[in-house]
Amino acid sequence: MLITIMSSLAQEESRSISENVTWGQRKRFADGKVNLPYKHFLGYEKGEDGVPKLVEKEAKIVRLIYRLFLEGKSASAIAHYLTKEEMPTPGGKSEWCLSTVRSILRNEKYKGDALLQKFYTVDFLTKKKKKNEGEIPQYYVRNSHEAIISPEVYDLVQEEFQKRAIERAHHSCVSCFSSKIVCGECGSYYGSKVWHSNDKYRKVVWQCNDKFKNKRKCRTCHLTEEQIKKEFVKAFNNLIENKEEVIKDAQSTILSLTDTKDIDSQISDLKKEMDIIVGLMRSLVRENSRKAMNQDEYNRKYDAYTEKYDELKNALFRLEEKKRDLKVRRDKIKVFIDNLRGFDEVITEFDERLWNTMVERLVIHEDDRKEFIFKN
Repeated sequence: MLITIMSSLAQEESRSISENVTWGQRKRFADGKVNLPYKHFLGYEKGEDGVPKLVEKEAKIVRLIYRLFLEGKSASAIAHYLTKEEMPTPGGKSEWCLSTVRSILRNEKYKGDALLQKFYTVDFLTKKKKKNEGEIPQYYVRNSHEAIISPEVYDLVQEEFQKRAIERAHHSCVSCFSSKIVCGECGSYYGSKVWHSNDKYRKVVWQCNDKFKNKRKCRTCHLTEEQIKKEFVKAFNNLIENKEEVIKDAQSTILSLTDTKDIDSQISDLKKEMDIIVGLMRSLVRENSRKAMNQDEYNRKYDAYTEKYDELKNALFRLEEKKRDLKVRRDKIKVFIDNLRGFDEVITEFDERLWNTMVERLVIHEDDRKEFIFKN
C-alpha cells in the first residue's frame, strides 16, 4: 500500500511537471517563438537573441540539395551523391539516407517560415509522440528567421514532388532524359534500349516504350543520346538568337498570371458565405438547446447546412489550388528568364544542368520533327 501511495504521488508530480512544460511550450508557439533542434538541423545555429542564425557552410549543402532535386535527381540519388562527396549529415554523420534528404526538401523553415506544433506528446509517462492532425492548434509564422531558400524555389520543389507522385509509374531519375521525351503519336514516354548488347555493334537508343504494344506500331523514330544532345543545342541556340523577344513574351505572361483579382474576389465571397452557414448552424444548435424541437426536422436542417458548408469548402479548396498553380507557373517562368539572361552567346556543347532547368519535355512526332517545350 505504501509503494502504491508513493507511486501515485510520483505519477502526479510527473503529470504536473509535464503539464507545466507543455503549457510553456504552447505559450511559446502562440507567441511565434521558433526553436530548432540545432544539433540535428542543417543550416542554422542558435543566435545570441535566440533567433535561428544562418551557418553559411551548411547552408551551401541545403541549396545544393534543392538545386539537384530541381535538376531532376531523386532524393535517393541526392543522398548517394552527398555520401560520395563526404558531406556531413545534420547529425554529423558521413552517410546520408533518403528520409533525411526528403525532410530537408519538405521543411518550410528553409524558406524562413515556421509551422509550429507539428507533433505533440500523447502520454506524459511513455513520452509517445503523434503527428498533429488537428487535435491541437498549430501556428504558422512567416519570415520568422533568415531564409536559405527563396519561397519561389521552395514552392517549385513542392510542385515537383506532386508532379513526380502523379507520374510515379513513369518518372525515373536514372538519366537526365528519363521522363522528358514523349512520343507524339501515342503519348508514351521514351525509354532507353540496348541494341546488340553482346557484340561490337552495341549501342543505346531511346524509343517509345509502347512502340510495339499497340495494334498499330508507333511510327515515331528512335534517337541516340548524341542526336538528342545535338537537337537540344540547336533548339537552345534558337532561343538565344531571339532572347529579348522571348523574355518580353515571358514577362507579359507573368503579368497575366499575377492578376488574380477574380480568384481573390471569389475566395472572399466563398468565405463570407461559409461564415453565414456557420452562423446558421450555431443558431440552430442554440434553438434546439433552448426549446423542444422535432429532432427529425433538426437533423434534416443541420445535415443540409453541413452539406452546403462542405460544398463551399471544396469550392474554396479548388480556387486556392488554382491560385497556387498560377503562382508556381509564374515562379517557373521567372527561373526560366533568369537562366536565359545568363547566356549572351550560343552554346557549342550539351549542358545537362541547362537541359534539366530549361526543358519541360521533348515531343517526337511521326514526321521526325522534334518539338521542345521549354519551361516558359
